[in-house]
Amino acid sequence: MRSLMILVMVLPLAGWLSGAAAESAAQPTVKIATSKLAQVTVYTGSALVTREVDVPEGTGIFELIVSPLPTGVVDSSLYSEGNDTSRVLTTRARTKVVQEDIREEVRKLQAQLKELQLRSSQVAGDMETVGQNQRLLEKLEDFTSATTKQLTEKGLLSSDQTIKLATFVMTTRSDHSKQQVNLQHQLEQIAAEIQFVQRQLQQKSAGSGRTEHEAVIVVDKRQAAAGKIRLNYLVNGASWRPQYKFRAGQAKEPVQVEYLAAVAQNTGEDWNNVQIVLSTAQPMLNAAPPELRALEVSLAQPVVASGPRVQGQAQTANNMPSFDNMSQQQLEVQSRALRSKAIEDYRGNRTDVAGKAINDAAAMEQWVELCQIEGVAPVAGVPGAPSSNREGPSVTYRLESVLSLPSRRDEQIVPIARLDLVPDYYYKAVPVLTSHIYRQADLVNRSEWVLLPGEATMYQGADFVGRSTLPLVAIGEQFTVGFGVDPQLQVQRRLLDRNRTVQGGNQVLKYDYRILVSSYKTEPVRLQLWDRLPVAENPNVAITLVGQAPELCRDPLYLREERTKNLLRWDLTIEPNTSGEKAVAVNYQFRVELDRQMQLGTFAAK
Repeated sequence: MRSLMILVMVLPLAGWLSGAAAESAAQPTVKIATSKLAQVTVYTGSALVTREVDVPEGTGIFELIVSPLPTGVVDSSLYSEGNDTSRVLTTRARTKVVQEDIREEVRKLQAQLKELQLRSSQVAGDMETVGQNQRLLEKLEDFTSATTKQLTEKGLLSSDQTIKLATFVMTTRSDHSKQQVNLQHQLEQIAAEIQFVQRQLQQKSAGSGRTEHEAVIVVDKRQAAAGKIRLNYLVNGASWRPQYKFRAGQAKEPVQVEYLAAVAQNTGEDWNNVQIVLSTAQPMLNAAPPELRALEVSLAQPVVASGPRVQGQAQTANNMPSFDNMSQQQLEVQSRALRSKAIEDYRGNRTDVAGKAINDAAAMEQWVELCQIEGVAPVAGVPGAPSSNREGPSVTYRLESVLSLPSRRDEQIVPIARLDLVPDYYYKAVPVLTSHIYRQADLVNRSEWVLLPGEATMYQGADFVGRSTLPLVAIGEQFTVGFGVDPQLQVQRRLLDRNRTVQGGNQVLKYDYRILVSSYKTEPVRLQLWDRLPVAENPNVAITLVGQAPELCRDPLYLREERTKNLLRWDLTIEPNTSGEKAVAVNYQFRVELDRQMQLGTFAAK
């Protein structure tokens, strides 16, 4: 870990503007100053670090060398801020090789390697000895077998001696086997240690230096008193994403929301006792907008709807890239990749390349816009609305407390805000999808914070009930969150009747459904009950809701948005202890009218 206090070598250059002779006559004295972190702004992919650099006493022109900077620093991003007493003339980045004395470490590794190799030779010798003993034992066993046969034929065999000899052979063979397994295991361990030490030795002896990044700041100091300037630089290896914890209580208690940030800080530089700012902005480092280039249009062979698409079939007269063999999703992915590349090019001060990438990305997006129209089939099987490349709002959160975030690989959770939101609780049942009934709450973001899209963990009191995903919620906007399944509410959906009749040239299919809602709670609850009818785009199919009890919801937003899609919603009040014969019943009937020669095909959810 790097220390927060970075050495700053101060080289007052007498006669900076006087020429080479004056510079060689005055030997600069090296003074040690310090710098410390003042603020870090974390973006989604990088961080802007601000350091306060001490400027020593004296007047004139000074060269301040701030070293070391983190390895992921973007060299073109360095800039410094002066003040009334110290005017910054230039700021630039450079790298240098720092020599390291590694001879002692190399000698230790070499000695360790020799010791391991000696141990390996000893174990290998022991294994050879055990092998020789085993072969000698086998010869003894053969000799004993022949002798025993001869004594048996002469009637001179002693059973006690035979048993002792057999026992000796079996015991010795077992001992030899155990010794061989143990020695083989030792040899494998030593071989692994030798490989590890060899890799360390190779790394240490590969070079005797390491590369460090540093900033060179030229300052024109007008007052003798010591002062400070601010150094800013962009560094890779940092990002953040929002997280939430929702905690629901009793019906009249507010919902507690913990707005958190999961910060990934792997820059190689510790952020200790520093002001943290979280931002969704993209630090592109370009002060001017990209130049708009002409959009050249080419012609390609039309796509045959009945035939298969051939990759790379469409070519242009000027060998321009054709989008004809790419799906809308592929174009959107490539467009986002080009825009990300443009950001990196801007950071590297490659303005022309970045501008070309942005224009290419916009060309892909415009192709989807202009070609996804009726009569033109640029992508077979991909229905298409133009892709909206809308990005979320650029927001900045300045955390109230000073924090410390060491550089490490895992994410670190920091608090952004704590909110108390007034809930409007109700329950929602969708029996065609699930037999569970869920508790939900409508909330209004009356805080001063924009809630960005992110993962949320939901709690009912101290109990964890599940996970969810929060969309973008603006200040003053209403949103809905769920707090898991309530087992005290149950729902069933049944098909009561189905029949078919013929009227002239048409057939009429009638369906009768019943939904039963049971409550084992001791207080009344509000319930949204949802179901659906089929939707037919074919004008020769008519689907009609012919009856329902109770009546459907009359909410204007529902009637405008969901009812037109044949989604059914009932707003019910479920009284306590309504189960069995007392269960709340919802009935509805609908009919499907179509040509008698036709039948219903496959169903698909959209």
